[in-house]
Amino acid sequence: MKSIDVDYVLNSIPPILQYLPMTLSLALFSMIAGLVIGFFSALVQFYKIPVLKQFSSLYVSFIRGTPLLVQLFLVYYGFPLLYNALAEHFVVLQGFNINSVPPEFFAILAFSLNLGGYLSETIRSAIESIDKGQFEAAESIGMSRMQTMYHVILPQATLIALPNLGNTLISMVKDTSLAFMIMVMEMMGQAKIIGARGLRIFEVYLAVSLIYWATCFLLEKILYRLEKRLKASQGKIA
Repeated sequence: MKSIDVDYVLNSIPPILQYLPMTLSLALFSMIAGLVIGFFSALVQFYKIPVLKQFSSLYVSFIRGTPLLVQLFLVYYGFPLLYNALAEHFVVLQGFNINSVPPEFFAILAFSLNLGGYLSETIRSAIESIDKGQFEAAESIGMSRMQTMYHVILPQATLIALPNLGNTLISMVKDTSLAFMIMVMEMMGQAKIIGARGLRIFEVYLAVSLIYWATCFLLEKILYRLEKRLKASQGKIA
């Protein structure tokens, strides 16, 4: 049985680290887009908007009931098929070659849709946890529904949802390892290439796991400090 080659582990870390910016970019852009999708989906369900509420519920159910890897493949292979089908009927779409789109776009799209489904429930739950009396009080002083949500409800809901949002971001950093399945070169993709080249699979996976661990640990500390700062500022305002 081969012993663990510690030098190989240490030597594998720098080339894998070169793809850390790609991993973080995938996670960050997906998180931002997922927050937008999740926010509007949560509002649709909270205000029970006809038709859109049913569509939102179906979307959330599908996202929560199917694996992320399956969603990634559906977007990567399905989006070009849908685009080409639409291009046959709309001339304005025919001048663009969908096959020229880099795989990073499809990865971010798939991750964003996945995050949107989960964040929708997180945001909706945070909004619903706010005392209904605050909605009524804001309405009584003439604030519109949008003003009430922006100035009164969202600041409180954000603080309530922040721990879950932080956990979701950390999970997303780890989930970006699936992007290599559609040829996106990030840390896991580079690790697989190095491992196959040197036939030291365990050492390379150990190296990439240490990088993921350190990255998520650092993110966790940053998010914890942010949460404490927001709570302190909220307390001063109160």
